[in-house]
Amino acid sequence: VIIKINHRKILAGIAEVIGAKEHLIAFTVALDKLDKIGREGVIKEMLKNGISEAAVEKASPLLAVSESNKDALQLLKDFLKDSEVGTKGIEELEFISSTINGLGLKATQLAIDITLARGLNYYTGAIFEVAAPPAVAMGSIGGGGRYDDLTGIFGLKNLSGVGISFGLDRIYLVLEELGLFPKAVEQSVQVLFINFGTEEALAALKLVGLLRSKGIKTDLYPTSAKIQKQMKHANNRNIPYVILLGEQELESKSFVVKDMEKGDQITYSWSDIDSFATLL
Repeated sequence: VIIKINHRKILAGIAEVIGAKEHLIAFTVALDKLDKIGREGVIKEMLKNGISEAAVEKASPLLAVSESNKDALQLLKDFLKDSEVGTKGIEELEFISSTINGLGLKATQLAIDITLARGLNYYTGAIFEVAAPPAVAMGSIGGGGRYDDLTGIFGLKNLSGVGISFGLDRIYLVLEELGLFPKAVEQSVQVLFINFGTEEALAALKLVGLLRSKGIKTDLYPTSAKIQKQMKHANNRNIPYVILLGEQELESKSFVVKDMEKGDQITYSWSDIDSFATLL
């Protein structure tokens, strides 16, 4: 994975230099969306939120700098040479970067990303995001940063901290995509219901409950993604049986069981679910 890092003082310095100090929150919120809406989208949102064209134009060179740019820090030093807060942010970021590089990273790499903003405005120092490996088309899987005196709003003054949160569902999808699930959990589910939509899923959940009550490890795919993707999920997890309960089955109060190893399919009525359960 890649740990992207930046500093809120650097962002404050950029806002100061471009003449948008009073629009710091709007600036960082828009900048934080760069990987989602692109450069033009960010510029449009900044203008919409009261940041002048001159300020946006002055900041535009920074929007094109990627985290792989080895000269990013030097670019920032030149850009923020007249900003005290920005220069302080660069010093603190350099300290973090050099310290981590000195300790050595074995399972990840550190990348300075000067467009990383983190939308929450209570961050006051270093901010970071954990990005999935380049081979997986996924956004960040974790993120956080330093905050000074956030606890003050709860009556606990002068206490600094660092927080981080992880996206469990995203980490799960990354592990699945890379085939990193340990063998011990590959058959944790015996039966998977394919998700065809809201109505079908509600009906499927009733049957999921019945099978679970009989001690059968049963699950429903969380979203109505493409059937091919759901089937691939079942194969990757070595789930032996997949149940299809679509629009036709909903009308006839039936379900189709597919044996993933043999490829055979058998149709049962909802009232006959015990017959299927005895096979497991």
